Amino acid sequence: EEAVFLRKKITLLRAFSLLIGSMVGSGIFISPKGVLKNSGSVGFSLVVWFACGLLSMFGALSYAELGTRITKSGGHYIYILETLGPLPSFLFLWAEFFAIRPANSAVVSLAFGRYMLEPFFAPCAAPVPAVKLVSLLGYYMVLTLNSWSVTWSARLQTALSIVKLLALALIIVPGMMLLAQGHTENFQDAFNRQSLVLDKLPLAFYAGMFAYSGWFQASFVREELVRPERNIPLAVIVSVVTVIVGYMLTNVSYYTVLGMQDVLASPAVAVSFVQRAFKSLISVVPVLVALSCFGTMNGGIFTFSRTLFVASREGQWPPLFSMIHIRRHTPLPAVMLMFPLVTAMVCIGDIYHLMNFFSFSRWLFIGLATLGLIVHRHRHPELHSPFKVPLFVPVSFTIICLFTVAMSFYSDPVNITIGCAVVLSGFPVYYLVIRRQMSNRCHSSFCKYAYYITHKLQLLLEVVQQEIKTY
Repeated sequence: EEAVFLRKKITLLRAFSLLIGSMVGSGIFISPKGVLKNSGSVGFSLVVWFACGLLSMFGALSYAELGTRITKSGGHYIYILETLGPLPSFLFLWAEFFAIRPANSAVVSLAFGRYMLEPFFAPCAAPVPAVKLVSLLGYYMVLTLNSWSVTWSARLQTALSIVKLLALALIIVPGMMLLAQGHTENFQDAFNRQSLVLDKLPLAFYAGMFAYSGWFQASFVREELVRPERNIPLAVIVSVVTVIVGYMLTNVSYYTVLGMQDVLASPAVAVSFVQRAFKSLISVVPVLVALSCFGTMNGGIFTFSRTLFVASREGQWPPLFSMIHIRRHTPLPAVMLMFPLVTAMVCIGDIYHLMNFFSFSRWLFIGLATLGLIVHRHRHPELHSPFKVPLFVPVSFTIICLFTVAMSFYSDPVNITIGCAVVLSGFPVYYLVIRRQMSNRCHSSFCKYAYYITHKLQLLLEVVQQEIKTY
C-alpha cells in the first residue's frame, strides 16, 4: 500500500552512534598486541596509535567532503566509481566481497566469541571450536536483526555505543589512578630503538588503522541520513576526536598495569588487564568487550549491505541485490549474501593473519577513493560543496595510504600477495561479464538463466526494486 524504498531514519545521534559503534569494537581490545609487536617498544607503539588516529581524521574529513559532493550511498565503491571510473570500482567491489569484508567480519566475530567465553574458562584459554561456534552464532543474530528492521538495527547500535564507551572507561579509570600514584616503571626506556624494525611498521599501522576503521561508515548510508550535508561532517569530527582520546588513554592504561611483555603474551589484552587491575570485575569487562564487538558486527553488516545494494543498482552486481523487502523495507538479499564467506573464514581463519590479509586491499582502495576526491576537485571546480577540506588533507592521506600498501609487500609478502591476487582476479570477470564481451548465444543463455533464478528468489524473499530515488 505504500512505496518501497529505504527511509531516511539515520539522525545525527544515530550517525554518531554508527561511527562510534563501528570504530570502538574488537580493535582496541586485540590490536594493541599487533601494534606493539610490530613497532618494537611502548613509546613507538603510542606514536603509532596517535599517528593512526590523525591519519583516520584526515581520511574521515576527506570522506565527509566526498559525502557532500556525491549524494549516493555506497561509500568507497560509489566514490571510486564517480571519480575514477567503472573498472577500479568493480575491482574494489570484487575484493571487498571476496576478501576485505568477510575477513574483517571474521576478525570481529572471532574476537566476540573469544571475549564472550573468556569468563567461563579463565584462567585457561577458551577452546577454539567453542570460540568459533559462539562467533558464528553472534554473527547470525546480527544478520537476522539487519534483515528484520532498519530502526531496530539503529537503536541497537545506539545502545551498544554507550556500552563501548563504558567498557573503555572501565579500562581507563584504574590505569589513570595507578599512573597518578606514580606507577611509571613500565614506561622506562619507552623508546628503545634496538627493537625497532622499520619494515614491520606497516603491519603496526595496519593493526592500528584496523582499530580506528569505521570512520567511513556514514558514507555508506548517505541516502538514509537526515540532513547529510550537515550531519556527516559533524558526526565524523566529533566521533573521531572522541575515539582518538579514548584509544590513547586506553593504551596508556594497558601499559601502566600490564607492561610490554604481558601485552605481547596475552591472547586477550583487556581480560589480562582486568585480571591484574581488579578481579572483582573479571566477568563483567569481557562481556562488555564482547558486546562492543557485537556492535561492530552490526555496523559492518548495516553498511556493507548498502554497498552491494548500490553496486547492483549501478549495474555492476546482480539485480536481485538492489531489491528491498516489501514490508520490512530492508535490503534483504544484500544483507544475507555475506554469510557463507564469513562462515568459512571464521571456521578456518586466524585473527592476525586475517587482519594482514584484508588490510592491504582495504587501504589500497581507500587511498584510491581520496585520490578520487583530488581528481573530482580538478574536473569540477565549479561544483559547490557545503563542506571543504584543505587540499593537503586528501593529498597527505592518499600518499601515506599508498606508501604503506607498497611497504607491506616487504613486511608480509605471503598474505599481501594473496590479497593482491584476489584484486587482480576481478579483471577477467569485469571484461567478460560487466563489459558483456561474450558471444551473443552465450550471453543470451546466461541472461535467461539469470533472469529465471532472480525471479524465483524474488518471489521467495518477497523483495522488489526500489520505487523512489533517494539521491
